[in-house]
Amino acid sequence: MKAFKLDNEPKITSGFKVPDDYFENLEISVLNKITKVETPVFTLWTKRNWMIAVAAIFVISVSIPVVNKISSHLNSIDETQLENYLSQQSNLSEDDIVELLDEEKIRHIKLELNVDSNELEESLITNPNIEEYLTN
Repeated sequence: MKAFKLDNEPKITSGFKVPDDYFENLEISVLNKITKVETPVFTLWTKRNWMIAVAAIFVISVSIPVVNKISSHLNSIDETQLENYLSQQSNLSEDDIVELLDEEKIRHIKLELNVDSNELEESLITNPNIEEYLTN
């Protein structure tokens, strides 16, 4: 292969030529070509925007109590539903439930059995399985 040397080969001209004093007068020629157009100025806070802001504040202030009421209602657990759920879960024992409670909550648990003797007698008479209760 023949050795190639850049210095010895004939150079090709690019074909582009910059006019004399082109870069000295460039700034002036560009500024002359630019047309100055006045851009309209729009204010952000017109009467319409103030009305929208007041309406948004009103909607937010009305919706906050509604959302709080709905969320508090959803977070409250009905005691009977909780009791039914715990009674249906066969894998939970009384000991497991007691382990989840701390001592202060255990002290606050009170059992109030106010049974009227007439109601007790009536329920025993109407119950067909009374023998099972008496023998166990």
